[in-house]
Amino acid sequence: MIASGVDVQVGANNAVEVKGPKGTLNLQVDSNIALSLEGNQLTLRRLTDQKRHRALHGLYRSLLQNMVTGVSQGYQKELEIIGVGTRAEVRNGVLELALGFSHPIFLVPPEGVVITAEAGGRGQPPRITVSGIDKQAVGQVAAKIRALRPPEPYKGKGVRYVGEYVRRKAGKTAAK
Repeated sequence: MIASGVDVQVGANNAVEVKGPKGTLNLQVDSNIALSLEGNQLTLRRLTDQKRHRALHGLYRSLLQNMVTGVSQGYQKELEIIGVGTRAEVRNGVLELALGFSHPIFLVPPEGVVITAEAGGRGQPPRITVSGIDKQAVGQVAAKIRALRPPEPYKGKGVRYVGEYVRRKAGKTAAK
């Protein structure tokens, strides 16, 4: 089912273009998958029942669904930075992070991905929001930011997704 306000075009060689209110996305579908557009329904059919073709069928179905959702609603990931003296700021489209290292870290987002940052205050950690229409790109940028300082298990400091559970370990105990 294609959402209202979204236009899907199937071109030569299984090239799919999805246009919506938030933008346009393109995908080249494998030639072993047959595409047919009837009304507001895009149907995928595999040519054989081989394991590879079954896998491609599910993959492209999910990718096309993510494209339709992306151009109609968009995707967003939120991260928070836990730790004293950490901060995040966006200047001229570039994310500047202070994560406890001796130097600041600068991250330029790829085209189509927007990063915003909120300073934390009064017990609230700084928050970073990564948004865009391409689910893979949004997830990749969020994962890259988290990988700069993943949460550590002893005090829980680091960059984590909002709502992420970090399993804590007990620290050393003094020997008697």
